[in-house]
Amino acid sequence: MAADGRDGKKIDVDPKLLELLACPLTKGPLAWDPERGELISRVAKLAYPVRDGIPIMLPSEARTLSAEDVLAPPPRLSGPA
Repeated sequence: MAADGRDGKKIDVDPKLLELLACPLTKGPLAWDPERGELISRVAKLAYPVRDGIPIMLPSEARTLSAEDVLAPPPRLSGPA
């Protein structure tokens, strides 16, 4: 899985790592949004950034999801089959 980094390079996130990660607030699952390079917690309504392939799992660094983001279909956890 990849997203554009700050320098325009693709950022890869290991799918096995995504299976292990959980929202630090809710302990619930996260969904990968490759377009924004974020891990999404729908329950907490937060999007955790991934910088240089490293998930930043700090609520203070997370973006609050808008109502539109929360209602949108969940991003795919894995790439195309």
